[in-house]
Amino acid sequence: MTGNTRTGHGDLAVVIGGGNGIGAATARLMAERGWRVVVADKDVASAERVAAGIAVTAPATAVELDIADADAVEAACAAITAAHGPVTALVVAAAVFQDVLPPAQLPLEVWERTVHINLTGTYYANRAFGTRMAEQGRGSIVNIASIAAIGSVPVHAYASSKAAVVSLTLNLAGEWGRAGVRVNAVSPGSTLVPRVAERIKSGRYAADPAEFTALGRIVEPNEVAETIEFLASDRASAITGVNLVVDAGWHVASTWAQYGGVRPAPRRAGAAE
Repeated sequence: MTGNTRTGHGDLAVVIGGGNGIGAATARLMAERGWRVVVADKDVASAERVAAGIAVTAPATAVELDIADADAVEAACAAITAAHGPVTALVVAAAVFQDVLPPAQLPLEVWERTVHINLTGTYYANRAFGTRMAEQGRGSIVNIASIAAIGSVPVHAYASSKAAVVSLTLNLAGEWGRAGVRVNAVSPGSTLVPRVAERIKSGRYAADPAEFTALGRIVEPNEVAETIEFLASDRASAITGVNLVVDAGWHVASTWAQYGGVRPAPRRAGAAE
């Protein structure tokens, strides 16, 4: 790959939650774009598989990291910096989901675990890596939120935790902006990671998620990864404190259901019957 497609310039990116799904797609894409990549995940076997696939053509390594453990996050940040040099980009994609339950049936321990991992864990990672970026005068953080953060959905712990991630992102963008650190969020809609693909295949969703998007399809993992890599790179050098939605138009089309849904594309002149 040549020319301006290599946007990482050999800088170091840490992708937390990089062993699976959107995190794995992001780690692979960042490596293709010229970043050195550390794949961090509690599921270290998955992190190692992703890193091994990347390392065939680009520098990559795997580390085990539980984002819910503040001491472990601090230790991992220090160890990564000591071994590989300053971290220029941090992607926080680690999260847990929850079943669709009304509040009375949602166990409090599920609420607490979801909020602790999704919000507090994201804070631990931002604090550890962002503080060091501020000290070095340069860096970019991309936190992965969710379309659930800006809509009304029946996953109360998950949606609330992701809305809080967006708020945290805005706060830290203001905190570290003068120190040269940009902090942004990406909110994916339904994305065709293995977990979602299996739910669609098994009929676990009440309807096809694609029916509720303006584009009539759901998002591919690489489309989210492209957005993350853009925000992490110098191409987004004047962008901080934004929540960029990547949802195939769910937030603009989902409310059309009561009017019969989004209109189909008009038939093109000369199209075959």
